[in-house]
This record gives sequence, structure tokens and C-alpha cells, in this order.
Amino acid sequence: MLKIGIMGASGYAGEELLRILLDHPEVQITAVAAKIDPVNICKLYPWLKGRLDLECRDMSAEEMSKKCDMVFLALPHKASMQFAPIFLKKGLKVIDLSADFRIKDVNVYEKWYELKHECPEYIKDAVYGLPEFYRKEVKKADLIANPGCYPTSVILGCAPLLKKNLVDPDSIISDSKSGVSGAGRVLAQALMSKELENSFKPYKVNAHRHMPEIDQEIALMAGSKVSVNFVPHLVPMERGMMSTIYLQLKKNISTSEALKLYKDFYSKEYFVRVMDEGIFPDTKNVVRTNFCDIGCKVFPEKSLVIVVTAIDNLVKGASGQAVQNMNIMYGFEEKLGLN
Repeated sequence: MLKIGIMGASGYAGEELLRILLDHPEVQITAVAAKIDPVNICKLYPWLKGRLDLECRDMSAEEMSKKCDMVFLALPHKASMQFAPIFLKKGLKVIDLSADFRIKDVNVYEKWYELKHECPEYIKDAVYGLPEFYRKEVKKADLIANPGCYPTSVILGCAPLLKKNLVDPDSIISDSKSGVSGAGRVLAQALMSKELENSFKPYKVNAHRHMPEIDQEIALMAGSKVSVNFVPHLVPMERGMMSTIYLQLKKNISTSEALKLYKDFYSKEYFVRVMDEGIFPDTKNVVRTNFCDIGCKVFPEKSLVIVVTAIDNLVKGASGQAVQNMNIMYGFEEKLGLN
């Protein structure tokens, strides 16, 4: 039985990890930590009563490393880089849900996150944990940089067309929407229910911290430097994420040809579901699942293809994908705990 520690258990992603891992037959949660006063985890989450009896408190990496075999870091940016090296030196595997090890160019990271990286030497060995593209690397990794939610939705939506060189990588526009849980469990006026009620707004227009992550991975697929136009929006719902992506075609194809390309490309990927022609994703069909649903339509008169993706920002966009990566790392069935 694999012993699991969760740092950042008091956040949305930490809670989602608890929910998923409690139903995983190959693991046991043996340590939970957060920057809070000591409290039994089932007091923090009453739904855990009778299922998990652990104290949740501020805990050092040294102490947690004695209690588990691997650790999920569901921590804010900058916090993860303080803990990951300690766990790795002690021989534990680490899956980090923050952005601290996702961006390969440390200068780009420091520019967008406005802080100095404390352990850049670990970035080169961190594997970007999008299983659909890096499964072999994930299997051998000790440190996984779990992708962001927006990048997951955009990269999965663009990849088949980019890999076939059918679209102009410099023309990509992503109009993306997220439920309020995407901002994390923070107290902020803009995230209060009354502020969100009957409203829907853009934020960080073409200036979101996930942009360099998207550009990095899209560029690897396109084989050239890319700058995606990205506009995120906050919608008045708890969870769920949708990206509507506009791409200029280099060669005109039909909608049916595009959908066949997507279905062939993802034919062996259980967690990516491509819709039939005329059907588009709906967030209600992916909430609390690890699925990414994809639909598309081609407008030949405009040489335009519109791709729509939907995920749960807390599952395929965070904790579910992290567990998917864990399954691959340890040779478990990839779907284990995620059905």
C-alpha cells in the first residue's frame, strides 16, 4: 500500500485529492498538512467523518517524509519550491500542483510570477505532467509539475491540429471560462457570491500567469515560438471550465475530417472524449470527473476552426490529473480511483 502525504490539505485542490484518494484501492493517506491550527481532518471536512482520522496541522517536510512514500504539494506558488527539494533528497516522489516547476525557462517564471526561483536546478528534471503527451516521461519521473487548469483545456484542444501542421500557431485565440473554485479557497470580495450573482466577467486579459505555460507547450508542438492570445473569464458557478479556441487553418478541411483527426489522435486516451459532429461540450457532463470533452466545427469560407473543450478545473485541471500521474508513476491502472 502506497503511503501518501498531502501538503495544502485545506485548499480546494487538497480537498479534492482527499476525495479521490480515499477511494483509491492502492494507496493510504498517512499525513495531511496545512498552515492552520491543529485540527482533526474530519472537523475541517465533516464529510470525512468515519473515513479518515488524521490531525491536520502545519508540518515540516522532514516530519511528513517519515510518514509517507510520496507527497502531493497542493500549495500556493513559491511554497512548493521550499518543500519539494527536501522530499526529493529523502527519496520521496513529488507531484506539485503549483506552477513552480512547470516553466522550463526560469527567467520567464520569475518575470510572470514576480519572484526569484529558489531551486532552479530542479526545473530541468521536472516532468510536465500532461499524461496524454508525456506518459513515458511521467513513468520515470521523481518530480511531476502538474499542469494548470487553463493550459490543460487549451493544450488538449489545440494539439491534434498543431501536430498535423494544419493551423497557424500565431493565430490562436482562447476565450476561456472558469468556475470560482479556480481562484482557490481565498477570501476576496470579487469571489463572494453576491458579487458573482448574475454576473460574468473577464480578468487578467492577455496577462494571465498561465500564458507562458500554454505558450511553452504549444511551441513544442508547433516547433516554433508561439504567443497565444488568452482571455480568461470568471463565471458564477462553483466548478467547471470551458475554453473556446479559434484557430486559422493553413489548409481547408471539413468538420467531419477535423473530428476524425481528433478521434484518431485521442483514440487511446480514456480521459479525452471527442464529441460527434454538431455536439459540443457542456461543463455539467465533466464536473467531478477526470474527463476532457472536445467538440469542433470548421468554417471553410473563413479558413477557421473553432474548438471547444470542457473540464472540471479541480479534477482534470488539478487533483484528478495529479492522481492520473501518480497511477502512471507507480504502474497502477491509469483510471484507478478516477471512475
